[in-house]
Amino acid sequence: MTFAMAPAVDISDTENAYEVTAEMPGIDEKNIEVRVANGVLTIKGEKQDEKEENKKDYYLRERSFGSFERAFQLPDGVDTDKIDANFKKGILTVTLPKGLEAQKAAKTINVKAA
Repeated sequence: MTFAMAPAVDISDTENAYEVTAEMPGIDEKNIEVRVANGVLTIKGEKQDEKEENKKDYYLRERSFGSFERAFQLPDGVDTDKIDANFKKGILTVTLPKGLEAQKAAKTINVKAA
């Protein structure tokens, strides 16, 4: 059995970095690939699941597998040399540190009545 899947992804903007968080339950970290090329972050993964039951009056063996690929355009100012990816309890977190220029404080613009 083959199934298509695309993990749920959250993207957040913090003061020092952007964070991409993807839910990947049942996937082993060795089956996850995170790449950056030409300003695009690509997350690929593959899930393989096998179930086998051998009872007195029946034998059941099921297999399912599938893969996914998600791609995201990187915002300006990401320091691609310091991108970090961590996988824990089925959650992949990719941290995209902002360069110094991107970390500058926001400027408030006064609105004037005409």
